[in-house]
Amino acid sequence: MSVQYYEGIGRRKESTARVRIMPGSGKFTVNDKPAEVYFPRLGDLHAILSPINSSGGNPEQFDITVVVNGGGVTGQTEAVQLGVARALVLMNPDLRSVLRKGGFLTRDPRVKERKKPGLKRARKAPTYTKR
Repeated sequence: MSVQYYEGIGRRKESTARVRIMPGSGKFTVNDKPAEVYFPRLGDLHAILSPINSSGGNPEQFDITVVVNGGGVTGQTEAVQLGVARALVLMNPDLRSVLRKGGFLTRDPRVKERKKPGLKRARKAPTYTKR
């Protein structure tokens, strides 16, 4: 018997998260660890579960498994949040307008700018000397 799940992929900066949501008992694992252990920072778990809360659902009614890699803590948090929102839309297409209004389905396009030749970083120029 195969388990029915809904998968959403979220990205932010260098982070990529593959989120699988299935009806269950509220188990939330990230990279085979409990979510509270993987995201110990205050507010991160709340941000990740906010698409479920804003759509009127209860996080306790879903089992969520996440595989996330790349980037930093904030990038991974936002990538997982986008993945959760996309999986919810696959589960119930009626939630699209609610999640769109909450800003959960918008992929943040900001990424690190490349270093340009002749500059020290992306925009920092060497010190100008007149003589």
